[in-house]
Amino acid sequence: MDHFLFVATHAFLLIGTPGIIGERNPAITLMRGAWTLSDQVQQAVQDNKVVQDVFAGYGANEQELSSYATLAGVFNLIFAAFLLTAKRMERPLPERIEARDIALLGVAAHKLSFVISNDAVTSPIRAPFTERQEKESPKSVEEKPRGTGLRKSIGELLSCQFCLGMWLSSFFTYGLVLAPRVTRLIATVFAVVTVSDHLHQTYKALTKRA
Repeated sequence: MDHFLFVATHAFLLIGTPGIIGERNPAITLMRGAWTLSDQVQQAVQDNKVVQDVFAGYGANEQELSSYATLAGVFNLIFAAFLLTAKRMERPLPERIEARDIALLGVAAHKLSFVISNDAVTSPIRAPFTERQEKESPKSVEEKPRGTGLRKSIGELLSCQFCLGMWLSSFFTYGLVLAPRVTRLIATVFAVVTVSDHLHQTYKALTKRA
């Protein structure tokens, strides 16, 4: 700013010089250019401040956002590793996946995401990242994420069946390309368990009505 004031001051001195006023004075152009440049610099400073404060305006702390970005990076890194592995194994990527496989893997991912995020038997997986609130039933518990940063973000992931669904669906899909027989076998196990659970619920509902 001091530089611009210096330029503007000398421009005013040039304007006040005899024989210069009233003519097309380059000093006037210089003065206008200096103020224009000053406005541009001030705008650039404001824009830089906006860039710095863009995350602050979101309402989340920097540590939380960085941990989410880390998880997103890991997710994409796994995808890249899958593509590299498929290329090395000479496994061509399918143009489309059959509807029966989509249904099978979808049911399996749904069931497995529920088991990992809610079942008491899988609580050792979640224990380092979550805190138990209460035990809803012999096989289900309610938990909340604990800690800060990446630990808390992992806790949020492991205690959310919808969040896990995205990861597990991807893993099942990768497995279908790399090891289709094993993937279908594992998916079938969880699909059968899902059918069994629904039959149990139906039987329990019919028993209560009787």
